[in-house]
Amino acid sequence: KRPMALTLFHPVIQRWFGSRFAGPTDPQARAWPAIRKGEHVLIAAPTGSGKTFAAFLAAIDSLLRQAAKGDLPDETQVVYVSPLKALSNDIQKNLAEPLEEIAAAAHEQGLSGIEIRTLVRTGDTPQADRAAMIRRPPHILVTTPESLYLLLTAVRGRNMLKNVRTVIVDEIHAVARDKRGSHLSLTLERLAALTGKPLQRIGLSATQKPIEEI
Repeated sequence: KRPMALTLFHPVIQRWFGSRFAGPTDPQARAWPAIRKGEHVLIAAPTGSGKTFAAFLAAIDSLLRQAAKGDLPDETQVVYVSPLKALSNDIQKNLAEPLEEIAAAAHEQGLSGIEIRTLVRTGDTPQADRAAMIRRPPHILVTTPESLYLLLTAVRGRNMLKNVRTVIVDEIHAVARDKRGSHLSLTLERLAALTGKPLQRIGLSATQKPIEEI
């Protein structure tokens, strides 16, 4: 069943994934069909089991399909939230290279001009980069709970976020138990109200106890 899970994706994604990995991991094979259906998904799996692409690949596939039709606007459609600022930077780096490789693979298969952008926005992001992000939003925004809240307090930030479709919350165990998590829950409800449609929510963490509450 694992190889079958890859057939959900655009041929460019399938070929790129096959060139990088031996095959889907169990969390990926189980998560992708549900995510493609638009369901909310909670991925509880050990470190090193491919959680990042379990969460992101369906969203990247959607962005690629829009770009292949020449119909990918400059708008943020995916928000990744991590309570750990360092993890935000790591994820952004871990996404940027595959997105470049996917664009190159698309070009090799006759799809030119594919550009899917990801940028990080935390308290450490320079002001010039923040302003540039508002002018030309990334398709995937990598951020922290506090920075997402601040974006929602500003008119230009809300304009950037009004077309978000998917929210991925990493290290969800770290925010499920405290006031920071309650604040993030409220922020996500504000984001959903801004978009005017249900947000697909994907939670990730290796440690989730009790998982029913998470």
